[in-house]
Amino acid sequence: MIDRIWHGWTTPANADEYERLLRAEILPSFADADNDGYRGARLLRREAGGDDEEVEFVTILRFDSTESVKAFAGEEYREAHVPPAAREVLERYEDRARHYEVREEREYPADGS
Repeated sequence: MIDRIWHGWTTPANADEYERLLRAEILPSFADADNDGYRGARLLRREAGGDDEEVEFVTILRFDSTESVKAFAGEEYREAHVPPAAREVLERYEDRARHYEVREEREYPADGS
């Protein structure tokens, strides 16, 4: 399993719109793409940079393998995939995604048992 991790930052005024784009358009389009190795996404958000100067977003996309990532993103798979609508509301973003091999994953019941 491979996690593709990417960061983007926007202003507090644009944060809700960017999150809406991610949840309603961008992430669903990844799921609709013809890539059998795509296994889903996780979206993280936090206020960053003191005095609410910016809001940071982290997307974590999960794939079966590096080959699945390449099927999704192409041979230059390390390059970030930032649609034009997202570029309009982001202040800055990483131009490259990082890829990590998932070595272990544990989940615990909410009731602690």
